[in-house]
Amino acid sequence: MLAAFVSTPAPKDPLSVLEVAERPEPEVPDGWTTVQVKAVSLNHHDLFSLRGVGLPQERMPMILGTDAAGLDEDGNEVVVHGVVASPGWTGDETLDPKRTLFSELHQGTMAERVAVPRRNVLPKPAGLSFAEAACLPTAWLTAYRMLFVKSGLRPGQTVLVQGASGGVATALIVLGRAAGLRVWVTGRSEEKRAAALALGAEQAFETGARLPERVDGVMETVGEATWSHSVKSLKPGGVLVTSGATTGFNPGAELNRVFFTQLSVIGSTMGTREELESLLQMCSTTGVRPVIDVELPLKQAREGFERMLEGRTAGKIVFTP
Repeated sequence: MLAAFVSTPAPKDPLSVLEVAERPEPEVPDGWTTVQVKAVSLNHHDLFSLRGVGLPQERMPMILGTDAAGLDEDGNEVVVHGVVASPGWTGDETLDPKRTLFSELHQGTMAERVAVPRRNVLPKPAGLSFAEAACLPTAWLTAYRMLFVKSGLRPGQTVLVQGASGGVATALIVLGRAAGLRVWVTGRSEEKRAAALALGAEQAFETGARLPERVDGVMETVGEATWSHSVKSLKPGGVLVTSGATTGFNPGAELNRVFFTQLSVIGSTMGTREELESLLQMCSTTGVRPVIDVELPLKQAREGFERMLEGRTAGKIVFTP
């Protein structure tokens, strides 16, 4: 079957080790099933995998991809939840110290077929296309958990989203607006800021710009490049929710500001199966849809990876096997 995969890491030149070629059919353990993949979305996690971050050489070759939508063995339209709990784990799977995502321990979803635990298969709402549904289990679920599970923000409050054009950031804009939040964003280019405004952001600013007023919350996925600005942008008692660090993991601490103004800094990772169910329901009832930048056949995966590596994104990049 056709798949996008990595056989050896390349920390400094990740695209040099991206392969799109034939791979063996998936092995199906007890309690698992197979899904015929109709669409899979690209995430920064996939670039990290090419670099060998969280994916040691001994687990390669590894098919990339953490989320997908497709058909189950009975032909039903389904969405694949990307967090795989360890055997016997109960409760919030994101707190399982041995949890993994597809493409870390188990072969990923960027293929014509993928093996998944049966509990990781959810019905796809009829109103969502396969491409739209494939955007939800990683980036959009991450945004949903940040806003509605972790932040404690209420409708009418102001939230700043750092980095306006990525998959999580665009999800935060659309979901925040739908929930009645005032959404402000930062973006590196006028084009990215204009796109964020078109999605529903109230105001858009250059990266690092002084804001008209401090905000109630900041959603942070950029990391080192924006961390100091995020902390300085918060009102006393404000909340910063972080779920990633695409520009680096060594931010300025700003600890004096954190404790003097009694800020909350909260980590958030992915989301649970139940939260994905809620996100699917929210999309169905509100008409909210993921923002897709480009949809490409899987054989052209390199083009999508190049767009993400160069920061030329305005929403999600989707591949169709």
